[in-house]
Amino acid sequence: MRNPDPTAQPAPGSFSRRDLLAGSAALALMPRTAAAQAPAGKAPPSEPKSIKAAPATLRLKPEPAPETAVWRLGEAEAPILRVKLGEAIRLRVENGTDKPLSLHWHGVRIVNAMDGVGGVTQEPIKPGASFTYDFTPPDAGSFLIRALVVGGSSEPSGRGIAGMLIVDEPSPPPVDADLALLVQDWRLDEAGALQPFGQVAFAAAAGRLGSVVTLNGRPIPLALDARPGSRLRLRLANACNARSLRIRFDGLKAYVAAVDGQPTDTFEPLKATLPFAPGTRYDLLLDLPAQAGPAGTITALVGQGLPLATLTAVGEPVAQSGRAAIGSIPENKRLPAEIRLQSALRRELVLTGGVRPDKAKPGAETPYSGDPAKIWQINGASGTAGAAPLFSVKRGGVVVLSIRNDTGFIQSLHLHGHVFRLLHQLDDGWEPYWLDTVQIPEGKSAQIAFVADNPGRWLLSATVLERFDTGLWTSFEVS
Repeated sequence: MRNPDPTAQPAPGSFSRRDLLAGSAALALMPRTAAAQAPAGKAPPSEPKSIKAAPATLRLKPEPAPETAVWRLGEAEAPILRVKLGEAIRLRVENGTDKPLSLHWHGVRIVNAMDGVGGVTQEPIKPGASFTYDFTPPDAGSFLIRALVVGGSSEPSGRGIAGMLIVDEPSPPPVDADLALLVQDWRLDEAGALQPFGQVAFAAAAGRLGSVVTLNGRPIPLALDARPGSRLRLRLANACNARSLRIRFDGLKAYVAAVDGQPTDTFEPLKATLPFAPGTRYDLLLDLPAQAGPAGTITALVGQGLPLATLTAVGEPVAQSGRAAIGSIPENKRLPAEIRLQSALRRELVLTGGVRPDKAKPGAETPYSGDPAKIWQINGASGTAGAAPLFSVKRGGVVVLSIRNDTGFIQSLHLHGHVFRLLHQLDDGWEPYWLDTVQIPEGKSAQIAFVADNPGRWLLSATVLERFDTGLWTSFEVS
């Protein structure tokens, strides 16, 4: 098995209440069962649940620093929407901020009108207005909720608008706790306030990199306590505006069970380390030791190492009799068993724009003198809402994209409405997992292949939101 290179209810007493509140139980929005498929004569669908994006405060620096003025969805620090496969989501989003807003359901192979790209798939939600998202996720998995408006995504995201959508399998792997862990970063000044948005220097370079990292809206490291011998499912998602990380599992034998929400043959990461770009998600399975005490740490490889979460085994051990070894999540039968590449529509994409880092002066700012709204290009054009699609394909057609990164920075791209296979560079073999987000180092290329089975106008877009806002996206049409 190649290493990725982008390249149930908890058992009673198995997890502390404090940590459940910090994890998957951060928000319980209970949508209706999918009434669109209900037989005639059933009661009409219930009213949608409502959630409001609005100003709030969050403690991002220790006292005596004041709390930081942020935005968030609902009352939870990190909202988690959780449904079972086959349940429909009907969610009225009220915009209580002073900026246009829309919510992109990152990784969900959604109907096009619900994809949540303000300016392309819907009109942005104006301040004081609302929009109802109504869809049934076709796949189980772990997905992101991100603010995405053409030309205006960085600020709502950088102020805190983000969340996770978890769609549970009909028969999930048996675990003692299932936790969602959402990583965000925040760019603060010395007083703990968010620094201004819209800096061209950030957009033309690495993006808006935060100075404070949180996990589920809480200061790190987040302390996670479970009974000795507990089997845990951890769902990690990167909702940072721009920060790409590598994460390491210190003292933990973690197995990757899903990448970008889609199941894969379970494997151990090479050197217990995984790449973790904005938009990326991993489902991990691990067993805590049978003895009480510190079990390990999830560490971001920033500087000397930044602990994100500590895991500790406390209390009475979990009974181990009859427990099977960690296995794979059942494969997603809705995805094709293979992609026939012989007659694929093939297109080449070249990423350009931005500044070139001064390798002689690491960290030094390089000035940008071009159009601040069109800093980045794909095939020579910056993404705009009214531009024609880059290509069109009939529904069910196979597409192969060869993407070359001619910029000075590693680039992370997200394919909307579909999932793809990352192809090998020397032949048409592919990596053994599905993705919706790929990282391409500077000066390098990647090839992806997918079945265009979802009608509509879809984006291929930068997951670094400052780059998305300044042109690093394009679209294609499936008819």
